[in-house]
Amino acid sequence: MKAKEKISEYSEENLLRTFTESGDTVFLGELYRRYIPLVYGLCLKYLNQKEAAQDAVMDIFGVLADKVPQYEIKNFNTWLYSVAKNHCLHVLRKDKNVSMVNIEDVLVENQAILTLTDKPQSQEEMEALSYCMDTLPEEQKRSIQYFFYDEKSYADIVDLTGYALSKVKSYIQNGKRNLKSCMIKVLKLNPER
Repeated sequence: MKAKEKISEYSEENLLRTFTESGDTVFLGELYRRYIPLVYGLCLKYLNQKEAAQDAVMDIFGVLADKVPQYEIKNFNTWLYSVAKNHCLHVLRKDKNVSMVNIEDVLVENQAILTLTDKPQSQEEMEALSYCMDTLPEEQKRSIQYFFYDEKSYADIVDLTGYALSKVKSYIQNGKRNLKSCMIKVLKLNPER
């Protein structure tokens, strides 16, 4: 019990390791407590309702107790962000009454990359997109494929590829830029368009 008395002095790594080894949720609770304001902010952003965000914060703790022992977590902060975001997206899919305003940016990004002109894509545009996808570096191609075509979340892509979350975001951003540049060349479009 002496170790628990000074639990607030434990590093994140010690808390994570001790919880994984012992299964004692007191250690996980202390670790999670440090991130509650960030998790709440993320949940509020996605769910757009205080009560729903508060419920999600509590639900996520239960999810963590089950998931943490199943993963080798290198960066708890990044991993927790992915878990919390996936939980919020799951809540949004399940509860149609929750506003989805705050995730429109993802949908807009999807449309921006797959429809580079204002009109519906022609056969020529589809062929150009297919050609340009093949010119991307493998990491960008896989990340773009999973995110836009397979509608996977960042966390899903991390799980599927083993890439770090920051790398997945970078691959998608750079891949989008490279695709747009390639399509402009292939279709001989005015870049201002």
